[in-house]
Amino acid sequence: MSVRDYGLQAPHGPNPQGQHVATKDTYNELHMHEGEASVFQSLLKPDDMYDAEGVYWADMPLGKRVNFVRKNDTAEAARELRSIGMMFKKDPLSPVGAYMRNMVIPGAGLLLEGYVLFSIGNIRPLLEASFPACWKDHTQCNVTWVHAIDYLEIIGIIVGQVLVGVIGDWLGRRWGLIQDAAIMFVGLLMLTAAWGVTQNGWVICYVWSLFFYGIGVGGEYPMTATSGMENAVGSGKVSTKEDRLHRGRKVTSAFLMQGWGQFFNQVILILLLIIFHHGSGNPPYSKLAAQWTYRVSFAIPAVGTLWLVYFRIYKMRSASKALNAAKKKSKVTGYDTQSLKLTFTYFGPRIIATAGAWFANDVFFYGNKLFQNQFIAVLLPGNKSVMVGWLYNLINVGVSLCGYYLASFFIDNKLYGRKKMMIVGFMADFILFCVPAFKYDYFATGPGIHAFQAMYFLSSFFNQFGPNSVTFLVAAEVFPTPIRATAHGFSAAVGKMGALLAAVLYNYIDTQTKFYVVPWFGLAGAILTWAFLPDTTGLDLKEQERRWTYIRAGREEDYHGIAIHPKHLSVWERFRGVGKHYKPTLDYAAKVEEMRGDWEAWERAKNMEKAGFEDDHAWEHDGFDDHVSAYFNRTRGDTPTVTPVMNAMEKKMSSSDGTDEGPNLGPAAKN
Repeated sequence: MSVRDYGLQAPHGPNPQGQHVATKDTYNELHMHEGEASVFQSLLKPDDMYDAEGVYWADMPLGKRVNFVRKNDTAEAARELRSIGMMFKKDPLSPVGAYMRNMVIPGAGLLLEGYVLFSIGNIRPLLEASFPACWKDHTQCNVTWVHAIDYLEIIGIIVGQVLVGVIGDWLGRRWGLIQDAAIMFVGLLMLTAAWGVTQNGWVICYVWSLFFYGIGVGGEYPMTATSGMENAVGSGKVSTKEDRLHRGRKVTSAFLMQGWGQFFNQVILILLLIIFHHGSGNPPYSKLAAQWTYRVSFAIPAVGTLWLVYFRIYKMRSASKALNAAKKKSKVTGYDTQSLKLTFTYFGPRIIATAGAWFANDVFFYGNKLFQNQFIAVLLPGNKSVMVGWLYNLINVGVSLCGYYLASFFIDNKLYGRKKMMIVGFMADFILFCVPAFKYDYFATGPGIHAFQAMYFLSSFFNQFGPNSVTFLVAAEVFPTPIRATAHGFSAAVGKMGALLAAVLYNYIDTQTKFYVVPWFGLAGAILTWAFLPDTTGLDLKEQERRWTYIRAGREEDYHGIAIHPKHLSVWERFRGVGKHYKPTLDYAAKVEEMRGDWEAWERAKNMEKAGFEDDHAWEHDGFDDHVSAYFNRTRGDTPTVTPVMNAMEKKMSSSDGTDEGPNLGPAAKN
């Protein structure tokens, strides 16, 4: 193994005395001079994860941990604000351009699919008002096909999530991204042109067009999550602050484009209805106005999707870079079936958490969105205007967007982060749906109507500022690179079964019964998250990959790093003793030897270059600090390898009190 496979860390800062408590004994064991020890400390223990004494942030006592996190977050926020200020000073529009490049374009596919996916619930009231015999009374159309609109698209999404998830790990992220965009473009052409000899024929055509489009939508989930996450760590070789501090924000900021898709769909539908209905949004609605509104609303995103096909073909050539590097390291050319088997062996409970929590969330999320017109009808009894319902829905989408953005700001906060955000969101929705369920008449038709409205909007907010955003991120983040898209796609597919349950179930139960049924999925989601989901907030993605390399080599017990720190393990994993090998000093010694392998490979590459040969990895490192090179040169061949050194350290620890020497690790680290 080589540290090249995981990436060097960002510098910690100067340590001129070389007196860090955490590793001073390690320095002696590894025969380091004072200057060498200081440089290795700065390379292997970055200051956004470790304090000046080399203590990992999760090992600090609570008060010190809070101060450490607050200090780092404040400094990083100040740095980003200065950077934005400098950009604005140079070019007032440059911050907008940076946001478009880093947030909007990576999430463009989700923006487009969010636009179309949630148009089902938005367009239904207009179709029911314009074609009541087909869409409302079902005298001209088969009621089964009308109901199929709600669930056949979801089935298409499930197919796409599983299929493209596997393809993304087999053929690469770029191929999956291109395929998704192409399928969605063809699907939009089908939706725009959908028609039939009879109205029932039109419904059937509409349904199958949604199914086909749904396959592309399903593929967007694993492809956007995995490519966005892997791009957040640069080339896949170098670990940066962007990965450790903002990886979650980067992925969530792409995901929240789905919320903007909902927003734009509702705004465009409002504008189109006004245009084609002679400047009015009031009933009655003509069939011609409804047809034009329906078709043009699908034609508009078709243009954007065609651009997306072009962009992914010609501008995203390196989307599969991290996957290719992982496969090359493991000497795998096709689909990594060994990694798939090992993932189910070692990370099976994580799959239960990501898939089960997503299932619970989608009962909330899609039930809310697909049938939002029914909920709004409770808020506005007797309302006949489609436009009024759309305007209320626009408010709901705006509230949801606030939740999306707040999630992106807090998802990387070490004191809150992924797991707490998810549990709080689930429990908030559980409470907000339970309250009106048992006093429905009071809230739906009595004096509590405004409280009912507030609870409905708050449920949308906490769904985004909670499980809907977090599930999208962690379903890729807690699994290794070779099968990341497969695991995400499977989890998302199980989640969509929750949406399918809502789509079918909601056709057969009344609104009050929905409030009796739905809350318990929130409670179940919170329990699954608490028990089986690890908290990867603040954990370097490359450190997770480093642990995976040990597992894949059959040496799980030899890994002693922070990826098995109790903070980053689930309750179930801690109960099973997964974190028992966490020993910071042993891990530090292992990292030094891994860096030695990296240095030796770099030396070979330099020598081959001088001899006129080329090395595939020569570009991966610009060089090493003089102290690092001096240490490796000085100890080449005459210093004990890492195994005897680590054995000596372990013997010393067991002869004292049985715990890892070094800093005050806190009770969590010693369990």
